[in-house]
Amino acid sequence: MTQTAPAKPVEALKGEDWAGDMGTKWLSHLDRFEGMIAPIGEALLARAAYQPGERVIDLGCGGGATTRVIAAAVAPGGEAVGLDISPDLTREAQARAAAMGLANARFVCGDAATTPLEGAPYDRLFSRFGSMFFAEPKRAFAHLHTLLKPGAPIDLAVWANPRDNLWMMEMMGVVRAHIDIPPAVPRTPGPFAFEDLDYLADVLAAGGFTGMDVTPFVGQQAVGGPGASPEDAADFVLAAMAAGRALADHGEAVQAAARADLVALFTKRHVAGQGVMMGCKAWLVRAIA
Repeated sequence: MTQTAPAKPVEALKGEDWAGDMGTKWLSHLDRFEGMIAPIGEALLARAAYQPGERVIDLGCGGGATTRVIAAAVAPGGEAVGLDISPDLTREAQARAAAMGLANARFVCGDAATTPLEGAPYDRLFSRFGSMFFAEPKRAFAHLHTLLKPGAPIDLAVWANPRDNLWMMEMMGVVRAHIDIPPAVPRTPGPFAFEDLDYLADVLAAGGFTGMDVTPFVGQQAVGGPGASPEDAADFVLAAMAAGRALADHGEAVQAAARADLVALFTKRHVAGQGVMMGCKAWLVRAIA
């Protein structure tokens, strides 16, 4: 085990981070990211059960995988609008939708906390892990409320408590064996901003939403995407996730030791034909505008 001086705090991701470096990293590893969280997205899409003719906002759409599924589901007559703060991701999302001939999918680059959308108000809103990064979430959801028709359902997937997400806890445990990482501050922008459902209910109510209903998703996800080897998964984590950000200011020896320990962890969790499978838990949330 390598011990070093205390690490700098790993700042919580904010929305604007996705407009720059994080959006670029997501794009460079897009298919691995999409494959990793696909099971949760599929569960949320099934829960939403979109119908032809509906007009839907996909908040924090990333590379547009869920937007494309929604666009196909609401055709004919419906529309899916992917909204994301990253110009890199919205360009790629538009190109992929065009390649599939999805004329009813379009993508807007903008801050969802403030950006008006042509064609508002919409029938529905969807977000797979795109709603947790607002600096002022109550104001952001109040703005989103203005983009929706009265009574419009919203469907969100957000991460549950980190303790219930072994993919995060075990990875960060490896990193903490090599560097000191201060504990995360609850209710701050970042992947686990809405782990506390009471807090999420307060945010939604302040934004004008009612009737919050939650279904837990409990399962496993493939770190680094389906079929990734332990080495591939370790390289993905270090290049594109919080563990890599935490180690970035440390020397090559520390990073190499952490990578070796990640490979060892992922070898234990590797399932032939599936990849590095680790436990996850998310909240699938419905509320009404």
